[in-house]
Amino acid sequence: PQVKAFVTQDIPLYHNLEMKHLPGADPELVLLSFRYEELERIPLSDMTREEINQLVQELGFYRKEMPDAPVPEEFQFAPAKHLPMLLPSQAPTADDKTPHKHDKEEHPDL
Repeated sequence: PQVKAFVTQDIPLYHNLEMKHLPGADPELVLLSFRYEELERIPLSDMTREEINQLVQELGFYRKEMPDAPVPEEFQFAPAKHLPMLLPSQAPTADDKTPHKHDKEEHPDL
């Protein structure tokens, strides 16, 4: 009942948090990168609604006052942290042959 209350009442208030119903599956929070690569799975079955809300906020998801409330610009990509954003003047050109390094041990796009 705790997870169901979170799903029905709280998820609509969070920006960039979506519910996918999988019949018969235990409820879990699946964290994805901005490229939709799975980063982590967190089981929710044994958590209270309050614990789930605390976890989601600690992960950096922005909670709105109302489901249709606007999201401030600084939270548009939340919960992404340290996402390398290229400004138009910094965008690579066709001449740019420098390979981009990605550290697989870190998840800066979480």
